[in-house]
Amino acid sequence: QVQLVESGGGSVQAGGSLRLSCAVSGYTYGSHCMGWFRQAPGKEREGVAATQDGRLYYRDSVKGRFTISQDNAKQTVYLQMDSLKPEDTAVYYCAAGRSASYCFTLWDENEYKYWGQGTQVTVSS
Repeated sequence: QVQLVESGGGSVQAGGSLRLSCAVSGYTYGSHCMGWFRQAPGKEREGVAATQDGRLYYRDSVKGRFTISQDNAKQTVYLQMDSLKPEDTAVYYCAAGRSASYCFTLWDENEYKYWGQGTQVTVSS
């Protein structure tokens, strides 16, 4: 059974940093995509960072501030978030694509089969 468990969310003032972790179990690492999505109140869920085949991808609004990384030995994906802004407030989810399947559209939720439960990030001004 595949499980993704996020941690590291919390409350921080604008300009601060947080690091989210996503521990993955029951999943065979291979040619697949891993991503971080977020959903703010009243808004649709959107992808903010993704990785596939060693390449990293970011939504424009977080470029230069967020960094996605992956520790395959620990089967953990991280999202380092720096220079946080109030508009970054959202529930953050990690997601994993179908194992051994290439993801063609990294910001499309349908590319991802497995999801974590989400962790709240609140940034105050």
